[in-house]
Amino acid sequence: MPRITPRIRRSAAVVVALVAGASVAPAAVASPGGTGAAPVSAPVTKGLYQSAYSERNHVLWTASAVGRPPVTASALSKVDPKTLKVLATYTPPVTDADTGALEAVYGIAVDDEHNTVWVTNTRDNSVAVYSQRDGAHLATLPNVAHAREIAVDEKHNTVWASGFGDGSLVAFDSRTYKEKKRVTVEGAGPTGVAVDERTGTVYAADLTNDQLIVVNRRSTTPKLIPTGDGPISVALSKNGRTAYTADNTAGTVSVVDLDKGIVSKSVPTGAGPLSVAADDRSGAVVAVNRTDATATVVDPRKGTVVRTVTTGANPNHVEIAAGTAYVVDKSGTGPAAEDLLTRFRVR
Repeated sequence: MPRITPRIRRSAAVVVALVAGASVAPAAVASPGGTGAAPVSAPVTKGLYQSAYSERNHVLWTASAVGRPPVTASALSKVDPKTLKVLATYTPPVTDADTGALEAVYGIAVDDEHNTVWVTNTRDNSVAVYSQRDGAHLATLPNVAHAREIAVDEKHNTVWASGFGDGSLVAFDSRTYKEKKRVTVEGAGPTGVAVDERTGTVYAADLTNDQLIVVNRRSTTPKLIPTGDGPISVALSKNGRTAYTADNTAGTVSVVDLDKGIVSKSVPTGAGPLSVAADDRSGAVVAVNRTDATATVVDPRKGTVVRTVTTGANPNHVEIAAGTAYVVDKSGTGPAAEDLLTRFRVR
């Protein structure tokens, strides 16, 4: 594997973000921000990290965890994307009966082909699988060092997880839950992951070395593509020819031409972008800026900002489904100090 020299610089927000039972939320309320239709926000639970949309079940799943080890409050929540009300909450298994520590969940992705939810158990260096039907815990898969994010390739029955702790990308069979591939880049710090399901190629944002790690489905030798400063999240265009990175240190979204292996545009979005997602309908890209408490809609073809939406404080992740963006934050501004879920139309 290639030897890479780490560069030491990152914002305080990144340190918090690397660690990638709620009651039913009250009716959603309008919140300020941007032009066009007003965004809508509602409290979900404390400790929100990420969300994932299930087209099969038309629900939004969220992962939450509170505090440092032993983490005793963590949940998978199933949310109605129209009303933003919590439909069900599932608690991860206990890992230590003496302390009450849970197998806390952080990163999340859905596998609609097999009707499951995959999560990263960052503090336990593992990933886990749950049933979408009833929230049952199906399996825990170890040996993913500081597992941060997860991406599902339904076409090839594969789930990829990023191991920030040792520079690894680990693939699991989504049917058997067995490990099927592992690629490690020495000195790397992979965080966000995205998969092109047409080709099976996986892309990981290497926060440590300002690059994308690209692994072809039929190869274990990674390709490295430079990005902006501090890439922490990655998304792909609908045709799979362009990648977008949220550059946490630079405060930009990089538009990466994957064929040429270069950054074709760099678009300033705000301070501390932490997550990025692409809208297949419009081609727009949304980045959430943790420090600025905003979500920025970008036209990647023109390299311009289309709209800026105010979110709750400390937005942590954005998911786009059917032209609607869902942003989870760590604002603690709900009536019982819950974090918020904010929804708005991308275009």
